[in-house]
Amino acid sequence: MQVTLHGEKQHFRTVAFDEPANQVRLIDQRLLPHDFQVIGTPDFRATALAISDMLVRGAGAIGATAAYGLAQGARAFRGSNLTRFEAQVTRVFETLRDARPTAVDPVNAMLEVLCKMRAGATVAERQALALSAAEEFADEDVAHCRALGEVGAPLITEGMRVLTHCNAGWLAFVDIGSATAPLYAAQQQGRAFHVYCDETRPRSQGATLTAWELAQQGISHQIIADNAAGLLFARGQIDLVIVGSDRTLGLSGDVANKIGTYTKAVLAKRHGVPFYVAIPLSTLDWNLRNAADIPIEERDPAEVLGAWGLTDSGRREYVRVANPSSDAYNPGFDVTPPDLITGIITPVGIFRPGDLWPNRHLLRFRPAIP
Repeated sequence: MQVTLHGEKQHFRTVAFDEPANQVRLIDQRLLPHDFQVIGTPDFRATALAISDMLVRGAGAIGATAAYGLAQGARAFRGSNLTRFEAQVTRVFETLRDARPTAVDPVNAMLEVLCKMRAGATVAERQALALSAAEEFADEDVAHCRALGEVGAPLITEGMRVLTHCNAGWLAFVDIGSATAPLYAAQQQGRAFHVYCDETRPRSQGATLTAWELAQQGISHQIIADNAAGLLFARGQIDLVIVGSDRTLGLSGDVANKIGTYTKAVLAKRHGVPFYVAIPLSTLDWNLRNAADIPIEERDPAEVLGAWGLTDSGRREYVRVANPSSDAYNPGFDVTPPDLITGIITPVGIFRPGDLWPNRHLLRFRPAIP
């Protein structure tokens, strides 16, 4: 994507790797939309912390970050003993895997890296293979998102009003995005439309990130309070909903996504509005059979009890909003069942949730890797 900095447009990837410094390079999304900074994580533990602290977030972005983090940790090993090297790689894998448990992209990405590393006979060969595999995952993420745009663009018609939730855009992936990919493709094809961005409390990724992306791209949009969506549905002001996913079960079609997604799916079903989920293939989980087994991350209550913002002096500051003596419950995700989903947009076509498993040969089915 192009970002306007100091009056000039520049291309940035959300996640990249600095090979000489052995650092993962990330856009600090906590600072947006008020400040744009790219930082480097010095080691795999810092990379895992960047994921858990949501310096980087979004399915594909944390998948690529985990893949690069695994390569980073592998490349930091000194010596030639393969047994000790594999023990180091296991530690790195587990640290990155546990950073955000709901999303499946990091695990899928790292399993790909581990699989390709096995072809190396020496530590040096496996270190080189780790980085090339991570680069391959990042490049594939971009290719998948580009394909999502091509597949989903026909859904976006002239004058349409589209509702999004959270941020499944360029910032949530290496580039382009999943739910935003059809929007960007439709814009390139010359169609005009309007996007309603759910603010997506408590971290407000819709208000801060999706709205910033759309503004950078010149797409007509407005931010709405999460609870305003019901009124818009009732008035017939929403024609289509597109969201992303952090884990989609290939066996059942259940979709885990940012908290509040299920609510929007229920509203869309009630009002006869198509509800689509856009995913790269790395978001598919072919192993879990039951949606109840999806781990739902519980985050810091402070996210609900207050908010970050920019003061008049330009300083980023947290402000407590809620009653001082109250606590909060803060689940980060919910699960939308397949009967509420019109279709799942993938790089190879749009499928009904129940058609994922029968078409697994098209969707790069991956059984569990021991």
